[in-house]
Amino acid sequence: MTEATFMSFVPKAKCAKLRALLEAEPAESFRWRERRTFSGSEFYLTGPSALVRQAHEGIAVWLTRSEPF
Repeated sequence: MTEATFMSFVPKAKCAKLRALLEAEPAESFRWRERRTFSGSEFYLTGPSALVRQAHEGIAVWLTRSEPF
């Protein structure tokens, strides 16, 4: 199984929602960490490449929508 790491920059207004969602994910699916910056956070997702890619794409779609997750 190949592992990959994907990074998503999330504006400060949406960080708490994404953090809560990632904390609810089972720990064995993938790992994540947050690096906080002045205007938001960088979320790094690491795990099986297909699963992490799918999560990264979901975050990207959510960030471009104006409606809630």
